[in-house]
Amino acid sequence: MAGGQAPRDVLVAGGGIAGLACALAFRRRGVPVTVLEQAPEIGEVGAGLQVTPNGAAVLRALGLGPALEQAGLRALAVEPFDALSGRRVARFDLTRTGGDYWFLHRAALIGLLHDAARAAGVEIRIGARVEAVRPDGLRLDGATLSADLIVGADGLHSVIRRHLAGGDRPFFTGQVAWRALVDAPQESVARIWMAPGRHVVTYPLRDGRLNLVAVRAESAWTEEGWHHADSPDALRRLFPDAAPELARILARVEEVRRWGLFRHPVPDHWHDNRHVILGDAAHPTLPFLAQGANLALEDAWVLSREAMRGDLDAYQAQRRPRVVRALAAANANARNYHLAGPARRVAHAALGLVGALAPNAFLDRLGWLYGHDVTAVG
Repeated sequence: MAGGQAPRDVLVAGGGIAGLACALAFRRRGVPVTVLEQAPEIGEVGAGLQVTPNGAAVLRALGLGPALEQAGLRALAVEPFDALSGRRVARFDLTRTGGDYWFLHRAALIGLLHDAARAAGVEIRIGARVEAVRPDGLRLDGATLSADLIVGADGLHSVIRRHLAGGDRPFFTGQVAWRALVDAPQESVARIWMAPGRHVVTYPLRDGRLNLVAVRAESAWTEEGWHHADSPDALRRLFPDAAPELARILARVEEVRRWGLFRHPVPDHWHDNRHVILGDAAHPTLPFLAQGANLALEDAWVLSREAMRGDLDAYQAQRRPRVVRALAAANANARNYHLAGPARRVAHAALGLVGALAPNAFLDRLGWLYGHDVTAVG
């Protein structure tokens, strides 16, 4: 792709949410697309996610609204809790977002994107690991594949990101996270159980299980990725003072994964004339604002639109400031969830006051995020 021309074909490295959404978005615009996925099959295990209105808008524009409603569980509210006393600090009504706020399993979202991409004619190659970026394409298995536009949706350790922006130095945030699925009933709300130096987020999935993510401040970690198995007892020991309801949830954890949280700088350059990145390859997110999948969906739509106009500069110009702002908001949440001492008491009192006197203010301050519909622009 050069000279401001729309791509005649697209090659996508990565068959996760970003890659499949990108492939589907280009295919909806009539462009032949091939997806390369290094895993032996397309899929995801062991995690839930939240699709917020900005992400749901993209899924609906891609024709996946009914599939989202079938796979997801409509969210009613978000409830901050004191993890030690069990007291609900506030409740904020998510139906004010128009009802387009969903909880679903990550595998379900990948499944509906995969099925739609296949049905639209996207070619998906599994077991295809990209080894290197070459001037004439991507090298894998001793061969080179080429296309007018090569998209890096290959995640944290993106080969294409390294080609565009060089190596970066991710730094450990001082926080470690645990993820689990638990058989436990809960109303269709996201609960944030806040404690000094740690917190837990729980929300239900359509299959009746509860998705659980716990985060605690720790001094050291060596490796990214959330595939590291840990002991359920180790997770429970982080919350010896948990309120009875939270303790009961933690008691039901049978399998848990642990990972260190790292921040990556958002690169200044997301593309050249032929290569471009999106999703985690461009801006890995921390789990404090539930925006990883949603920002990837936005990226996919904007990239397909601007690439078809021959303007990758416009793609970067629209996306980079927004994701930088979202990452900053996520970092702020991480601090607020872990307050201790007088600051914690003051913050909880203020949150409760907002919930009682101005409940709309909580969501209004996120209007720039949830209310932004990239499919309605241009």
